[in-house]
Amino acid sequence: MTDSNRAPAPTSTEASTQATRHALFADHAYLPDGWRRNVLLEWDAGGTLTHVTPDTGAPPVGVARAAGPVLPGMPNLHSHAFQRAMAGLTEYRANATDNFWSWRDLMYRFAAKISPQGLAAVAQWLYIEMLKAGYTSVCEFHYVHHTPEGSRYVNAAELAERVVDAAQTSGIGMTMLPVLYQYSGFGARAPRADQQRFINTPESLLDLLAKLRAARPESAALRYGVAPHSLRAVSEQSLRSLLDGLDTDLPGAPVHIHIAEQTAEVDACLETEGARPVQWLLERFHVDSRWCLVHATHVDANETRALATSGAVAGLCLTTEANLGDGIFPAHAYLEEKGRFGIGSDSHIGVDWRAELRLLEYGQRLSRRQRNVLASAEAPFVADRLFAAALDGGAHATGRAVNGLRAGQRADFLALDGDHASIAEHAPDAWLSGVVFCEHGETPIRDVYAGGEKVVENRRHRDEERAYAQYRVALAELLK
Repeated sequence: MTDSNRAPAPTSTEASTQATRHALFADHAYLPDGWRRNVLLEWDAGGTLTHVTPDTGAPPVGVARAAGPVLPGMPNLHSHAFQRAMAGLTEYRANATDNFWSWRDLMYRFAAKISPQGLAAVAQWLYIEMLKAGYTSVCEFHYVHHTPEGSRYVNAAELAERVVDAAQTSGIGMTMLPVLYQYSGFGARAPRADQQRFINTPESLLDLLAKLRAARPESAALRYGVAPHSLRAVSEQSLRSLLDGLDTDLPGAPVHIHIAEQTAEVDACLETEGARPVQWLLERFHVDSRWCLVHATHVDANETRALATSGAVAGLCLTTEANLGDGIFPAHAYLEEKGRFGIGSDSHIGVDWRAELRLLEYGQRLSRRQRNVLASAEAPFVADRLFAAALDGGAHATGRAVNGLRAGQRADFLALDGDHASIAEHAPDAWLSGVVFCEHGETPIRDVYAGGEKVVENRRHRDEERAYAQYRVALAELLK
């Protein structure tokens, strides 16, 4: 580029304006070493934090002041966007042994009706709900790929593109995980008729991913990976083919898989494969920190230890797991082994990271009949320990730089309402306890920034009214 084609250098006034637009001063902010005072957050035009400076005194001239204490945004490591539209519609007894499998039959009937336009509207509204709740990133475990009859759309990535666009429009960061689903059960059983919208081979799934990446390239706000649906839905050979193809094009990209969610799945794996699901996977594949094992509810002591040692993330979705009657993950033993975990809203019966952390602790309290079970000698405040752990594990699961308020990470953060009854008059070391364990009135999360953009202000998303109207139209169509 010649000098005559260079953009003119910004004037000092323009540079000053840009600097103040990409900065925020917080009286208190939660940094990797805990609550700090008078923190100046600065980020670049791409939404990446460049400086995080505590103890700065008064805010610089022209820099906005956060409405209240600032927390990092929480990653949501597991989502099926279309299921948001069916939340609350399965809470009746369909048979005498109502369980996950009867719920799944209802979900399949719902999945058969979703259209591209409907999926886009449902996903955008869901992502707005996530942002308002303080989730600033989402891992979308996307498995509805085809027409209701099971044929390919002209654009094989049609539905995945709709979901990616919904994330970008709402402002949430995304890790898109197209799902490989081949079989209806262990032993390579043929797919059921109501699974035809999900079915791919490793080759067709990788082709879909390539088309998607070409149409919607990766960026600081968008990352790609893959998700073999579950061990019952893929074979050992197809899983190897999928991973080999992924590593050719996207080495080190995230890999997520449902595993050991139900005891029936564990029993079937033992019968057909001669091993428990997590045991089988860890023995045959190099499972490391790029992997997220979603649910992993039913693991024995050996699997718990081996999973923790692997560096993989256990993807816990406590609200969904409770709603479906899945069981309780051995969180106390897993954390004692220094295992990594993150949280997700999964079926979206609820969308609130605070509730996920609360249920994680309460499940342990109920099963062990103790309090503050998941605290430790180093982290006696259980909410602080769980928040920091879920932030770290969730960031690893996304494969994106979203791990807290420090230089090099995305400018994803939440401003709390300092006057909220759950934290008002409390000392800072009790703020997270109030946020996580108190349920009084409206959310204490007031403003939300994603990539440095204020997407939620005073508990309202910038595009809330229009998106909700479109969601209502899509829901009405689905419920006809």
